[in-house]
Amino acid sequence: MSSKPNRVVVIGVAGDSGCGKSTFLRRLNDLFGEEFMTVICLDDYHSLDRKQRKQTGITALDPRANNFDLMYEQVKALKEGKSIMKPIYNHETGLLDPPELVQPNKVIVIEGLHPIYDERVRGLLDFSIYLDLSDEVKIAWKIQRDMAERGHTLADVMQAIESRRPDFEAYIDPQKAHADVVIQILPTNLIANDTERKVLRVRLVQRSGVEGIEPAYLFDEGSTISWIPCGTKLTCSYPGIKLFSGPDSWLGQPASILEIDGQFDRLDEMVYIESHLSSIDTKYYGELTELLRKHPDYPGSNNGTGLLQIIVGLKMRATFDRLTKQAEQLVTA
Repeated sequence: MSSKPNRVVVIGVAGDSGCGKSTFLRRLNDLFGEEFMTVICLDDYHSLDRKQRKQTGITALDPRANNFDLMYEQVKALKEGKSIMKPIYNHETGLLDPPELVQPNKVIVIEGLHPIYDERVRGLLDFSIYLDLSDEVKIAWKIQRDMAERGHTLADVMQAIESRRPDFEAYIDPQKAHADVVIQILPTNLIANDTERKVLRVRLVQRSGVEGIEPAYLFDEGSTISWIPCGTKLTCSYPGIKLFSGPDSWLGQPASILEIDGQFDRLDEMVYIESHLSSIDTKYYGELTELLRKHPDYPGSNNGTGLLQIIVGLKMRATFDRLTKQAEQLVTA
């Protein structure tokens, strides 16, 4: 990178493993560009290696297995425009490798199990998202992956999920109360007694009163809207598609919800949906559809996951533009 940025924007992406963080990061890459954005995986701040975790029975989800003091110091240093020597956790060996030099960049993304957990680290974030996979979908996805691809038995899969549950509920899940936005992936309401979990209902929860973030909505801000798009303008196979937008409460706080249930068949028709969405921070008409069509192979591209991830990415870009502009004005003042 040629010059030190006036303002380093720090984004937190939180969620359990297998909840879609890597796909979301690839979508962010499309928006910010590889040279503008540095991603730090918080696994690098494990204070216990794999062998030590096994010996002590402390999982990677447990804060005791992670060095939050170092995480805070290093994220703070990057935000102040200073370079750091970041530790490296080697996923293949389960050991810590020698540290690497990381320079400040325009956008620093910290992603992993705990980006919103530590109050000090949380205070450094300019935007945070929690990817919230419902239990039913998590189990279905894990069964699909571990049984079909890795040859595990159903008993193995359920045991692995249950063994993680106490730490997940204690340390990972509570972070969603502090996130600026949450993407929830839930079972569809369009199919009765659906067990396959291939059709999803995806909700974007936008906490009210977050500085600089205007919630995205359908048709009319503040109204409660349930919308089934016109079948001749949007090709949908069974069970169709249904959208919802409106105010709600989220963990006792006011929030705005944008929800998409079902899936669509043709991404080129998504501009019809886009034209009915407001406050999505696109820079030109059709940009949302264009971004979705860019990677039809990404998981979730044919349902609300991809669409809502891109809307959140556009919100992050708007935050970046606003904070960068403020920093430039301070420099020139």
